[in-house]
Amino acid sequence: MKNQLKRFTMAVVGLGMVWNISACKDLTELNINPNGVSEEDANPNLLLPTILTGTAKKYNELSFSDLGGVMQHTQFDAWFNSHNDYEWTGGILSWDAYYGFLRDNELMRKRAEKLGLDFHKGVSLVMRAYLFGLVTDLWGDAPYTDALKAELGDAVYNFPKYDSQEIIYKGIIEELKQANELLSRPDGSYEVLANADVYFGGKASKWRRFANSLALRYYMRISAKSADFAKQGIESIVANPDKFPIITSTTDDVLMDFVGNNANDSWPSNTVYDASGSNFRRMKMCATLVDRLQELGDPRLAVWARKVDIPIEIRSNEPAGTDKIVNGVRIVSPDVVKGVPVDTDKEYVGLPPSVSKNPSAYNLNPTPGQTSINPHVSYLSDSYRSAKGSLLKARLLSAAEVNFILAEAAWKGWGLPESAKTYYERAIQESLASWGRGADYSNYVRQKGVAFENTQVQIIEQKWIASWSTAAQSWFDYRRTGYPALKAGPAAIRTQLPVRVPYMQTEMSVNQKNAEEALKRIEKTAYSQADNENSAWSKPWLLQGTNKPW
Repeated sequence: MKNQLKRFTMAVVGLGMVWNISACKDLTELNINPNGVSEEDANPNLLLPTILTGTAKKYNELSFSDLGGVMQHTQFDAWFNSHNDYEWTGGILSWDAYYGFLRDNELMRKRAEKLGLDFHKGVSLVMRAYLFGLVTDLWGDAPYTDALKAELGDAVYNFPKYDSQEIIYKGIIEELKQANELLSRPDGSYEVLANADVYFGGKASKWRRFANSLALRYYMRISAKSADFAKQGIESIVANPDKFPIITSTTDDVLMDFVGNNANDSWPSNTVYDASGSNFRRMKMCATLVDRLQELGDPRLAVWARKVDIPIEIRSNEPAGTDKIVNGVRIVSPDVVKGVPVDTDKEYVGLPPSVSKNPSAYNLNPTPGQTSINPHVSYLSDSYRSAKGSLLKARLLSAAEVNFILAEAAWKGWGLPESAKTYYERAIQESLASWGRGADYSNYVRQKGVAFENTQVQIIEQKWIASWSTAAQSWFDYRRTGYPALKAGPAAIRTQLPVRVPYMQTEMSVNQKNAEEALKRIEKTAYSQADNENSAWSKPWLLQGTNKPW
């Protein structure tokens, strides 16, 4: 299945028009089309690729670049403070882009209703759920029921109240049920420009699977707070596959390829359009992930990581002061490394999480600094230098994730037709297949530590591994389960991992009254410190009373 950004260009150019709707600075602003087409005349087929490509790119940036550090998939050795050390005070992320896409999406929904386009209406409900889900996952309480209504003119809508996470999660689940119904007819019965749908080429059946699989994600998300509601929801979906089809194989994964024609439509760490190579150069594999993959004999390590350019060998029989490179190996005497942590693995070396305030110096790097090249630490695979590639995809939701959700549900004892072991193994198989290592499944699943042990710890750990480049989902899982049991490094500004993104200072000023009301519902913790309720270590509704993740 080809899911490429180039479809967006084809769709727009083919209709002789470019639709460019920009995100706004705050919730009080309306999107205005600079090309002179009124909202009343907007074509849903032109709005659709803007929403889909924008959302996919933003989610990929969030998961691969922003949150890969907190979940210890990656570490930066330059400009690293927020990535490695959780310096998030004042809001490291803004929700402006998310609400910008939501406004465009709302316009598409309204136009679809007026024109009788059920496909676009159903898709708009799925994307609304996806985007509002991300907003509440990241920030907690947020504008929802009164959001996207500024055109009504009332101050209530210009400065919308913040709804609780419970209202938002349950609201988007209901909207996904509506989407499932709207998308239930045969694919050929819908009026849609296939090229405008960069995810599925206009196939309503695949959007339907996306909708129901997304519902599974959010049922499990709130399972610690609304256990009966979550249990009934997941059981109902799985018990009625004809009524609620879900993503079961990689052929139905929600993906978007990158075209690679310019910096805007290319993979974010590419060195093709980044002349300095900074985005690739400063990102390293994190030791937490590398070490665990090595322990498990995981074949995906070779797909994601590059072997060290020059391994280090400490030789006790060398004279004091020895530090030389022989046949591509750096040989040092024990006195050279005295008191300095050194990783002598001959193949893969990860950068430990929050290792220091000078991470570029790790593992005897001879040239530490902002623009250094460290030959003794593993970079990402060279494929991540590319602007595009068969594995360089925005991965919005996968069969692996769905099967891990079902494995956890079965582990909880919920009424599912198959065992936790079956779902767990299928999840691993689908993940390996999605990274081109499907042939390694039989051997890998029998490995010690991988062979099913019927624990939540193991299910979530494998889900964390499978979430490479989609770290947002593993962070959301970590917060509600405490797994994997990650530890903050010595240079981190707290001794625990953060659990939310703070509200932005601009939002605290523009929508002050409602933002302050929302903060009253957030629970301070011992790690909140001077940031009080708007700390990355303060707990929103989803985590209150759960004693998770710490």
